[in-house]
Amino acid sequence: MLTLLRDVRVDAPMKSNLPRKQKGAVAIEFALVFVIFFAVFYAIVTYSLPLLLMQSFNQSTAEAVRRSVALDPNTPGYEAALKNIVKQELTRQLAWIPAGLNFDVASDTTTTYTSGVLKVVIHYPSQKLNAVIPFLNLPGIGPVPNLPATLTASSSLQF
Repeated sequence: MLTLLRDVRVDAPMKSNLPRKQKGAVAIEFALVFVIFFAVFYAIVTYSLPLLLMQSFNQSTAEAVRRSVALDPNTPGYEAALKNIVKQELTRQLAWIPAGLNFDVASDTTTTYTSGVLKVVIHYPSQKLNAVIPFLNLPGIGPVPNLPATLTASSSLQF
């Protein structure tokens, strides 16, 4: 039998809803997928700042040591002048860090010059990051982000 277009009923309502049994399955799937995506997003956000800080700390300590090479060892008060150059360079390199992170060159860095070896170290307590990044304590996993007590970067050079 041949059906013509005029014989097809076009005003019949179309079902747009899911069957009753599938509504709960969609909610459960969404909840599981949301948890996974949120965990990945939170990990990216919370680990990016400490990694950025570590990269910057390593770069700034290396640059401070490199800048100190230019100082003439015959300069009167050589050790004090050396530490001053290091402090100035660290201040210049780390000026981008926002005040909310409470980074202080005077208290978070140490410079030692003994037996011809210059060592520049940055010790940044991870608890200072709590002001910017909330740490989550997840059961079975522990703190997220799981960081050491202090973020440490150092560079040294023997003259």
